[in-house]
Amino acid sequence: MPAPLPRAVSILLLGCALTACQSSAPPPVAAVAAAPAVTTLPTGTGCGPTIARTQAIVAGDVKTGDLSAAVGTRFSADLDKAAGACAAGREGEAMSLLAAAKSRYGYR
Repeated sequence: MPAPLPRAVSILLLGCALTACQSSAPPPVAAVAAAPAVTTLPTGTGCGPTIARTQAIVAGDVKTGDLSAAVGTRFSADLDKAAGACAAGREGEAMSLLAAAKSRYGYR
């Protein structure tokens, strides 16, 4: 039969150890990455605002790293062709160029 004193000391030490694990301090707050600023997209109808909205989305994707700068440059060049057709009054061609560019780079 074990001696009562060593058993009592063991229980006391175990209790102290468990108490030391508990803290009254609040748990640490996980760091949250700052959300990127939301860009206001151009509004309106027709080829001009539609192309401008796509260009703003592409620029935002490049800025956040969701799209590489090299691909963003090529995409923007395709959008510039669509914008040129739009400015020349060729809306059908502009929308066709826009649709082709979006499809080529995986955008809807």
